[in-house]
Amino acid sequence: MESGHSLDVPIVQEENICLPLVISAVSKYWGVDLPLAEAKEIAKRYPGVKGTILIEGVELAERHGLGSIILNSSIKEIRRFIDMGIPPIVILPGLKDVVQHASLVIGYDETEKTVFHYIPEPDKIGAIPEKTFDKQWQEDDRLMLLLVPPDIMSDAKIVNDSKTKSNRLCFDAEKLRLQGKADEAVLLLKKALEANQANSTASCLYAGILNDMNVQEAVQYYKKSIDLNQRCYLAYRGLGNYYLKAKDYENAEKCYTLAIDINPHRFVPIYKNRGVARLEQNKTTGAKEDLKKYLEQMPDAKDKTAISQAIAELH
Repeated sequence: MESGHSLDVPIVQEENICLPLVISAVSKYWGVDLPLAEAKEIAKRYPGVKGTILIEGVELAERHGLGSIILNSSIKEIRRFIDMGIPPIVILPGLKDVVQHASLVIGYDETEKTVFHYIPEPDKIGAIPEKTFDKQWQEDDRLMLLLVPPDIMSDAKIVNDSKTKSNRLCFDAEKLRLQGKADEAVLLLKKALEANQANSTASCLYAGILNDMNVQEAVQYYKKSIDLNQRCYLAYRGLGNYYLKAKDYENAEKCYTLAIDINPHRFVPIYKNRGVARLEQNKTTGAKEDLKKYLEQMPDAKDKTAISQAIAELH
């Protein structure tokens, strides 16, 4: 690996739901120590929320002098930012029952065609082939977050336009949704779609809230999201959930299968849902396979006993 293509990001191991590791590491890289106590206080607004809330970490960094921007980007731009000394944060698919996660890119190898990810351990990096990385990144619309001092932001010639504003509104809306403020989140997502009608993420998030409210309009927004990004896993999964609730088991199964075809490892509970959809259509063999797959990939599942019993009863 050429030294010019790798950034030395400090090792951080302590994190909080409102101060994700990647935000803390990038801030330290720029010489800014974010207070964990402040993040812990904010976290009290999110009882029972799984994973981390990236935008809370971003706002914390902004309060301590860093600037931020959320782009839809490319491998070429990742290389450009790395070569400028800027480590970008990217949104990637999650694993098991985590639907997505933020990863910090700290370098690349032009010869090997790999992208290097931050691992908070000495002398460790995660190398992913560019093609694999890009395929996964596309599932979340190639979203990238840059957290940098304001003067460097202007040096990098990053334009804060209607598209980036639309992306920020999506993150702000998701924060409100997690706080139980669905109506306020809807208003922000409408603004996000006004700012950029071609924002697949905004359409998908808007559809998700409509789905929670059992509003049929969710279907058209999920479909719009897919039209804009053919690899939008979350839109296919969301459509599957909508149809499952509506007892349209055939369409639920189809949508879950399309999501699984995009990424079979992204969100393990999808197998349980497809298993239910298949069971309701008397497709017992397929249902049994799905429920087994669910437990294979989620051996610590809370409903393990019930699912094991269901598998045993299927012939």
